[in-house]
Amino acid sequence: MRGSTNRGTIRRGRVALSAVAVAVCTITALPHGAASADSGDAGGVRQTGVERVSVAAEGTQANDDSSDASITPAGHRVVFSSYANNLTPGDTGRNEEVFVRELATGQNRQFGGYPLAPPMLSSDGQVLAYLGPRFNNMALYQHHLSVGWSAAYTCSLRSCEAAMGSNDRHQAFSVTFRHPETNQRIEVSNPDTGGLQTVDVIHNTAPSRPSISSDGTRLAYQDGGEQDVFLWDRADNTPAGPIEGPGKAAELVQLSDDGNKVVYRSGPDTYVHDVASGTAAPVPGVKGVAIDPTGRYLLHTPSGATGPAPLTLRDLETGTDETVTDRPASAGVDAVSTGGRHVVFESAAEGIVPNDTNGKTDIFLRTLR
Repeated sequence: MRGSTNRGTIRRGRVALSAVAVAVCTITALPHGAASADSGDAGGVRQTGVERVSVAAEGTQANDDSSDASITPAGHRVVFSSYANNLTPGDTGRNEEVFVRELATGQNRQFGGYPLAPPMLSSDGQVLAYLGPRFNNMALYQHHLSVGWSAAYTCSLRSCEAAMGSNDRHQAFSVTFRHPETNQRIEVSNPDTGGLQTVDVIHNTAPSRPSISSDGTRLAYQDGGEQDVFLWDRADNTPAGPIEGPGKAAELVQLSDDGNKVVYRSGPDTYVHDVASGTAAPVPGVKGVAIDPTGRYLLHTPSGATGPAPLTLRDLETGTDETVTDRPASAGVDAVSTGGRHVVFESAAEGIVPNDTNGKTDIFLRTLR
């Protein structure tokens, strides 16, 4: 799954849509001879521990805040947003921009500015996408990181959310309707037919948080009006749910990349719904944040946390926990690579790595195994 919860939820007040135009593709290319890691684990085995990701190639720390990081399942690329202008050569702007970091080389690639939601990488790591303003509309900007093509698709006049599967052909758009309607429609691209399948979210006036599997066959979403979580299957084009059962409020966290697990929160607890069996396993007393692509490793914070808090990774098969960071931190969906090997997070805390003196929110990568 690529995209859910914070990802695809529009951040209000960051930019006026009618007043800004976006540079569709401003790219700082990899230096001559640098490898493009398209598979494997960041080009080799990384040492366990923590490192800062929001730095320039020569190690210069960011001169402004960074946020909204996610990592590919293979653990070879990280995408994030930053106001820093010293992460790539020649960047003189002071607006928020999107950066893709090749972990094998330590090189950053810079893309157009004004992201209105956390940027996304497809499951195969080949396609970058982010929502941004386009004249008086909102658009989904896409860049293929190896082939080099770029595109912009207008998706709404007012508000839009998006999620992406294994590549640009597996997408979901949630279009919010306003007066006179208050419901939403989620549009799922169908690569088999080249068309769209639609899911009406009848009661929704809040973000639906679309979360799509890597193959595009399953979609989880939130009906904010009724506080329910539903699962849609492309095969029969019929939503199932609410998966949390009757009379129980729930909040969607994420659909796993393989489409087999749905994570949601209800009250002080987190639940992991198994699609095959239709049953949910409770994870008491924790606030689920993200799940790894296989659905085995759950990233969580203490129950009731409403801001930065310590992050812990739980192996749902063994019930054991590993500390990601004991400092106040935040993470979004797609923060965990396959097998729980890597976790990306953001924190303004000092002392996570040596020589952190910028006083800014930075992106960090924890390698656990």
